[in-house]
Amino acid sequence: MSRVRIKFCGITRIEDAVTACALGVDAIGLVLTPRSRRCIAPLAAREIRRALPPFVAAVALFMDDEPGFIADAVATVQPDLLQFHGGETQDECLRLDVPYLKAIAMGGGDPAAQLHEHAAAVGFVFDAHAPGMPGGAGNVFDWSRFPRDLARPAILAGGLTCDNVGAAIRAVRPFAVDVSSAIESAPGIKDAEKMRRFVDEVERASSGKR
Repeated sequence: MSRVRIKFCGITRIEDAVTACALGVDAIGLVLTPRSRRCIAPLAAREIRRALPPFVAAVALFMDDEPGFIADAVATVQPDLLQFHGGETQDECLRLDVPYLKAIAMGGGDPAAQLHEHAAAVGFVFDAHAPGMPGGAGNVFDWSRFPRDLARPAILAGGLTCDNVGAAIRAVRPFAVDVSSAIESAPGIKDAEKMRRFVDEVERASSGKR
């Protein structure tokens, strides 16, 4: 089994991004939608993005935000990837000519329809939230519903913690895992020890250890 990639989402401080990178995290999520408790301003996100070393991706997250705001934010932050959590159409997601991930709401609705509507996405984030609701609430969905053999990378999110991420990886073998609330001491404030433990558990499960 190849190594499972890791994304730490909801980063709001440069020091947390630096710690995450030192631990070997592959991507940093910068939440720019005002609907989230972890929202940061584009200028602050740009400073975090500039602190990242080579080969760590900056992912800018939006949810049903105004096109003008998204365009200005992307121009400011210059992220490597976009991530959309709302009811955006494929054409809206492609408008800025930046590769994008589409969050699939596993808390309701039809995941198959969401996948079909976003065939141009470079990957899919399967999260526990209901359609129209933001993620980051720490909820888990039934992992048996996680799709297999997709044409695009499948990323597992929703309620992952140091205690269950190993079991989740062994159960569904995702391309990557995405975590936010479980590595925090408060919304948007990451805890270095929780971050380290999470990475250790992912690496252990990726290597086949228990």
